[in-house]
Amino acid sequence: MCGIFGYWDRARRALPADALEAMAQRLAHRGPDDEGIWSQPARGVAIGNRRLSIIDIGGGHQPMVSDDGQVAVVQNGEIFNYIELAADMRARGIELRTHSDTEVILRLYEHEGIAGLAKLNGMFAIAIDDARQDAMYLVRDRIGVKPLYVADDGERVVFASELKAMLPWTSARNGLDAIDLEAVHHYLTFNYIPAPWTIWQGVKHVMPGTWMKFTRTGVETHRWWDLSLQREQHFEFNTWAEEFMSILDDATRIRLRADVPWGAFLSGGVDSSTIVGLMARHVQSPVKTFCIGFADPRFDESEFAAEAARRFGCEHTMEVAELNMLERWPHVLYHLDQPHGDASFMPTLRVSELAAKHVKVVLTGDGGDELFAGYDKYSEFFGRDGSDALDDNTFRRSYFDSISLFTPQAKLALYQDSVAKHLSSIDSFDAAASRWFDESAHHGRLNQALYLDMQLLLSGNNLVKPDRMGMAVSIEARTPFLDWRMMELAFRSGGDTKLHAGDKKHWYKKAVAPMICHDLAYRKKQMFTVPVGEWFRSSSYGWLKTTLESSGLLAKLFKADVVTGMLEQHRAGTANFTRELRALAALALWAKPFE
Repeated sequence: MCGIFGYWDRARRALPADALEAMAQRLAHRGPDDEGIWSQPARGVAIGNRRLSIIDIGGGHQPMVSDDGQVAVVQNGEIFNYIELAADMRARGIELRTHSDTEVILRLYEHEGIAGLAKLNGMFAIAIDDARQDAMYLVRDRIGVKPLYVADDGERVVFASELKAMLPWTSARNGLDAIDLEAVHHYLTFNYIPAPWTIWQGVKHVMPGTWMKFTRTGVETHRWWDLSLQREQHFEFNTWAEEFMSILDDATRIRLRADVPWGAFLSGGVDSSTIVGLMARHVQSPVKTFCIGFADPRFDESEFAAEAARRFGCEHTMEVAELNMLERWPHVLYHLDQPHGDASFMPTLRVSELAAKHVKVVLTGDGGDELFAGYDKYSEFFGRDGSDALDDNTFRRSYFDSISLFTPQAKLALYQDSVAKHLSSIDSFDAAASRWFDESAHHGRLNQALYLDMQLLLSGNNLVKPDRMGMAVSIEARTPFLDWRMMELAFRSGGDTKLHAGDKKHWYKKAVAPMICHDLAYRKKQMFTVPVGEWFRSSSYGWLKTTLESSGLLAKLFKADVVTGMLEQHRAGTANFTRELRALAALALWAKPFE
């Protein structure tokens, strides 16, 4: 796990060394153990790395450079099948001088080119400077576990793992005048900014499963992995369960590869309990597990986590956390670099801080809900009377509307007139969602909904959470459910294996119940969150009112009377605007350092 950064100047203009060092320092939390920069000023290119040393502590320094000095590689992430790939290379007579997974990337690229990266099983953002081609590649993993941002103004390309490392060398140097209004428009729909947009004009998020090749004359973009190519097929349960457990077991096993202490987040839900149960199969010492509890029983899962920990003989650490974490929100948003309206980032940071006292790597259950229909929104939408009778276009729009934060009409009513005029012709469905429905049209409707979330919600929000909150305290989060083999199995599995008569994760729970026990497999899902809406009506009302009314950005974008109306209706209990007010507060708090 690391942070990467660099630039590629088509006119061969060099960035000064202090600019590169500034990029590195802004990513120090992602990589506190080591730093390396490969700079070729005469060519106008540099790639750099801040390293959190996980594999081959002594030999894994980055950048990794070819023997002839023509190819240099940096990566953020881990290649979990690097041992198998290295063994295959050595069998072919290829010399490797370290036990680092980054050297595996370098040698694979040297001998097989960019196409060889499809052999990687991992989570990664990679930059490759290839002087032989006079080109630079940026590569992002299949589903976007690792972030990678890029700005290309036609003359200079700047990239980094986090936006904060790039800002002085992009349009963002102009402050809030450089905000991308379309990104704000989509944010109000999704509660996060979906890739490829970012909050800043001219700065994009490299799309998952994509590489970009930058040359002196332009850029080539290629999608190297496409989940939509899977086709649903018929399974018997026993056959499916055997393949499911085999893949997940191996995905967990290879994610235990580390030369540093590791553990797991454990809530006692089906996802984290399953991962911990599989971890326990592969180790001799107890798995270290981490959980935070709350004094309010509505939000406290600690007793379920303790039950799972006892079942698998874990070394379990639990702390009772303060429930109201709003004072942590600005710190969270600093690490996010963009507004996010999801309140669960705050408790995720808290459990990450707990784990960081003991380990440098944690395994998590992220991805299980999006692959196997674990959220209530799926059962609620597909359990509606008449949902099966909708034509395709009506289904798509209806599902999209069901997951949207602000409706198109509500957004236009909220905007200042000049902003509404600028954005009125942009439909977030058409711009951000319709292509994913088109790609998955051959799937059943539940899998179409899941595919949309895989492409937007995961990389836009749910995977940002463990990455940014873990990296804020310099720990690495690994996600066995998002092994490419598991993702492909999930989209070969029909909707009836996932949602049946309202039972979410239908076959998945049936498959893991013998291992984790029936009670943990079938207990009601409890969201990992805090009761922000209640605070907005009572103890935090004054704080919220001040936050919203003092924001220069909100005043510029939105009508004050509409914002005040939402606030007062929510306080009076005549409407529930928790999510909407949360999103506006996050935008205001994010913008404050720039005002």
